[in-house]
Amino acid sequence: MFKRMLSAFGVGGPSVDTVLDSPHAAPGQVVTGQVRIQGGSADAEIGQVVLSLVTRVEVEHGDHEYGGVSEFMRVVVQQGVRVAAGQLLAIPFQLPIPWETPITAVGGAPLPGMTVGVRTELVIAGAPDKGDLDPVLVHPLPSQDAVLNAFGQLGFTFRSADVEAGRLHGVPQELGFYQEIEFFPPAHFAGRIQQVELTFVANPHELYVVLEADKRGGMFSSGGDAFGHFRLSHQEAQVADWASSINGWLSQIAERGAAMHGYDQHGHHGHHGGHHGRGPGMGTVVAAGAAGVVGGMVMGEMLDDAFEDFGDFGGE
Repeated sequence: MFKRMLSAFGVGGPSVDTVLDSPHAAPGQVVTGQVRIQGGSADAEIGQVVLSLVTRVEVEHGDHEYGGVSEFMRVVVQQGVRVAAGQLLAIPFQLPIPWETPITAVGGAPLPGMTVGVRTELVIAGAPDKGDLDPVLVHPLPSQDAVLNAFGQLGFTFRSADVEAGRLHGVPQELGFYQEIEFFPPAHFAGRIQQVELTFVANPHELYVVLEADKRGGMFSSGGDAFGHFRLSHQEAQVADWASSINGWLSQIAERGAAMHGYDQHGHHGHHGGHHGRGPGMGTVVAAGAAGVVGGMVMGEMLDDAFEDFGDFGGE
């Protein structure tokens, strides 16, 4: 946590420090804490105290891709705040985490490349003054964790993760972006499948799991992308046999060579089997994959560095 002098007041103005009760959260939960404003050498009037959730989003434009910081949740915590000289004012808050918020921590460790933060903004004389930025570790829902554990059980290796601007065909979204978690496939698919991308879109009742496989073209077959689309309740997803479903889907693609394998499952085709055995888990997958990605850097340092980048972009 750090304090930031409000530039609109100049030297001697109030400073702001936002303190989260816990940096850990999950989609659909609420982050709580306090915005602490320390009065400066003179009384001050603050029009609004605003908190927002931000993440880094990649935008494709033609053949180019560029990144920027996107604000996807905004809450006015308090309006018309008067801070007397030297006064310490603590304003409690509750900030809801949207169901489609990107996952930034898996298996207890930060997910490389992913950042979500709470940004504090004080509106003074009609002009926003961006202050504190605090990272939030967004953990998977139990239904999402079941899918991620199946990837670990099957022998997938984590490649990368990012957030892409846009919308998915046939999947209801509230936010204008979606997360992609990319994996290298298990060894027995080598030479036939280059990589598999996993996307979650959750709402209070259901989980959509979208898979995209990048198929390697051969001498007698064309490559291309294949898509799989699963739709289950959170309760169904927690007990589904994801390992069998994902492995079966990939086997179809690899063997048949078709460019598209899209289907929508809603609790059918074996998804009601009992709890499947937990493999090494996503935490192990991420840890193994991260070593090659970050070259020995500490993940916590990566997270700090990523948040330094937020200063280079304006909110959208």
